[in-house]
Amino acid sequence: MNVLWFLLVGVIAGWLAGLLVRGGGFGLIGDLVIGIIGALIGGLFFSGLAGAVGGGLLGSLVVATLGAVILLVIVRVLKRA
Repeated sequence: MNVLWFLLVGVIAGWLAGLLVRGGGFGLIGDLVIGIIGALIGGLFFSGLAGAVGGGLLGSLVVATLGAVILLVIVRVLKRA
């Protein structure tokens, strides 16, 4: 069940990151995949921040969205180069 929640939070984070980061995007599916990967990266980078952000679903969503935004910006910069 935890994997299902992880994927759901990643999909929502990817959608939010796609809305927050403008530019020549990867489409809905691409942004959702980046959101899932960004959720993993955000979880690794901000694992110590989870207590400050708050636990539970909202804290996970914030951390996953931050990770997805960071990853989306990096991928879009590399795509332009």
